[in-house]
Amino acid sequence: MDAPVPQTRIQAAKREAILEAALDCFSRLGFRGATIDAIASAAGMSKPNLLYYFRRKEDVYAALMQRLLDTWLQPLRDLDDVGDPLTELRGYIRRKLEMSRDLPRESRLFANEILEGAPRILPMIRGDLKALVDEKALLIRQWMQDGKIRRTDPYHLIFAVWATTQHYADFDTQVRTVLGPDKGADGRFEDAARFLEQLFMDGLRP
Repeated sequence: MDAPVPQTRIQAAKREAILEAALDCFSRLGFRGATIDAIASAAGMSKPNLLYYFRRKEDVYAALMQRLLDTWLQPLRDLDDVGDPLTELRGYIRRKLEMSRDLPRESRLFANEILEGAPRILPMIRGDLKALVDEKALLIRQWMQDGKIRRTDPYHLIFAVWATTQHYADFDTQVRTVLGPDKGADGRFEDAARFLEQLFMDGLRP
């Protein structure tokens, strides 16, 4: 099989513009509501130009979700089996919360896909995501067996970190409204980080 032809810098920039536009369209309109025409318009190019890079809307979505999943899982990949477990888990919680702050569109898109039953990314979840979670669950279980952190279910620990950190992206309007103008400004993420670190660290400390 022939090796893939390397992209030129212009082609790479065009592809990036398409994916950025697609992220905005899919996160606002959902998969069904977003169209190739809308994505092309948001990317500042013609529909035929977009179709040169991606043949179908499904191909744009698949490329976007694969990149999103890679980004979303990176903090979990970075858990180091050599480091101090509490330090590693504290860093993981903070990075996930930073992603909720910095990547709200990505969080909304991923959450919407999951809420629909993951019809378009289920193979990714069964593959890369599950394999990584299984790997890190074994690491966390080893930390528990070594007496470095309190015994608990490692899978539900990971789920709890996902749920509590991603809440600040998916329900940000609710968070800001309930906190009010005094506590609902940008500092809410630092307040959340301190609270979640205390919650998880106190619960995991042997």
